Amino acid sequence: MHTLLSHIQIQSSTVEIKEGGVRLRLTVVDTPGFGDLVNNSECWKPIIGHVDSQFEDYLNSESRVTRGILKDSRIHCCLYFIPPSGHGLKPLDIEFMRQLHQKVNIIPVIAKADTFTPEECAAFKRTVMRDIQENKIKIYDFPDLEGDDDEIAANKQLKESIPFAVVGSLSSISDDKGKRIRGRRYPWGIAEGKSGLSVDS
Repeated sequence: MHTLLSHIQIQSSTVEIKEGGVRLRLTVVDTPGFGDLVNNSECWKPIIGHVDSQFEDYLNSESRVTRGILKDSRIHCCLYFIPPSGHGLKPLDIEFMRQLHQKVNIIPVIAKADTFTPEECAAFKRTVMRDIQENKIKIYDFPDLEGDDDEIAANKQLKESIPFAVVGSLSSISDDKGKRIRGRRYPWGIAEGKSGLSVDS
């Protein structure tokens, strides 16, 4: 079985970001090769093993008698990208999320959402949520916020947008006004990665 699983890579990239005066170290872990084979039996094992080992490393560091500054490399959240098939979750999606949902927060994300019309995207979102609920998969539940009406409304919209639908692009193109943006050009128009019209923001 090891030879089947050896094609899955676990790649980490760390950046420091500053948000509202707070410095935050963000590590993104990508898993190229996941689900790429015809036989994907147990292909989640290397990923689950990585998640478990990060928790174990942190626990070991925390329980040492002499502790320095703890480096937190635990996986706190999984953005699980769902291909835009239109048919709901695949058995692999369901099994992977079942294996992971007790370990990390899962946020389902529909990739390449620009391949759907708005109506198709809404229908696919309902299908994905139905599959998640029927299979008793726990996904991240955004907490209810207290605050002003705008914050409460924004939080409600965020919760109702799950699974998020996103559009991404590595290419820069010119929009109708000549402004350079990240997006994709289609015969019907432009799908812009940062536009609220194309993505759930």
